[in-house]
Amino acid sequence: MAATRAESYLQQQERRSRASRQQILDAAVQCLAEYGYAGASTLRIQELAGISRGRLLHHFSSRDELLVGAVQHLASARVAELRTEVGSMITVPDDDPARIDEAIGQMWANFHQPFFWASIELWVAARHNDSLREALRPAERQLQKAIHETLAVMFGPVWSARPRYQQVVDTLLSSMRGASMAYGFDPRTPARDPHLAQWRDMARILLAG
Repeated sequence: MAATRAESYLQQQERRSRASRQQILDAAVQCLAEYGYAGASTLRIQELAGISRGRLLHHFSSRDELLVGAVQHLASARVAELRTEVGSMITVPDDDPARIDEAIGQMWANFHQPFFWASIELWVAARHNDSLREALRPAERQLQKAIHETLAVMFGPVWSARPRYQQVVDTLLSSMRGASMAYGFDPRTPARDPHLAQWRDMARILLAG
């Protein structure tokens, strides 16, 4: 009986620890997106998460570790969601060029999610912050690998097997990243962006042309 109570107590503590970690990560991403890197202080994150200073430090020993972990957590969760949602998001057959169009539409939509803007804050800050850059680099490599795996699923086995597929995806990611930056000071409707038609034309020519 005592062993059972002890086990139940440990499970409760573990659940609380996971919940508090999640609160901290969510608050960190929100702070990055709303206040930028400079404004995402541990005190502000702590207050927004509604947790104590000691509990925050229990999970994350430094501010940069927390901010990198928060962005990677949110981005990884979104990538995992995309992989499970592909079947409902993209309904055209694998060999239909319209699948290219749908995949590109989904790619572009994700450049307007909170994790993207939080990531931008970290990338810019890392330019002059050695410790942040070192913390960010391995996490970004891991995330990029997961993103490319998910994109291959979105484009499907036919188009992702084309010789110029990787060239197309790399060009799309770089171009979308650049185009989305203007939305930070000039908000518009992403689905109406003229680049969208250009990206689809380019991809169709290189993959299906």
